Amino acid sequence: MSAAKNSQLPVDIRAATAGDVPEMIRVVNAAFAIETFLEGPRTDEARMAAMTSKGAFLVAEAGGRMVACVYVEQRGERGYFGMLAVDPGSQGKGLGRAMVEAAENYCRSRGCIAVDISVLSLRPELLPLYQKLGYVKIGTEEFQPSRPLKDGILCHIVILSKQL
Repeated sequence: MSAAKNSQLPVDIRAATAGDVPEMIRVVNAAFAIETFLEGPRTDEARMAAMTSKGAFLVAEAGGRMVACVYVEQRGERGYFGMLAVDPGSQGKGLGRAMVEAAENYCRSRGCIAVDISVLSLRPELLPLYQKLGYVKIGTEEFQPSRPLKDGILCHIVILSKQL
């Protein structure tokens, strides 16, 4: 697909294949281990299969190893990306930004005029990062978790959008 230009780590970004699923699960679960407010792992084969039936994943490789992935989906004239994951050992090297750019380019190439993302309210540190990339808050919605929240934890989704 492309090489990431702004990453400090030389990576190739491409569309994922079915053979990538086990490694994507590893990267996602490692990256989202910080979300200790949810029970269990972030994803598994069943969730990945459900997502790929509606959209696609892009993966980044460096040195023959997967270091990042992101889910992308076209929703009419709007795009969506989510489950952006960078392997913890590769974080802080511009891969998150490179994956956002790849997701935006994916949506742009399909005629989308905007891209939407959802951020959990329990991850407020992510909002300034996405705002720095041009995303603005457009609303909130109820969080319907695919795995249970720990007892006593309240959460909602913050919806951000960017015009392409």
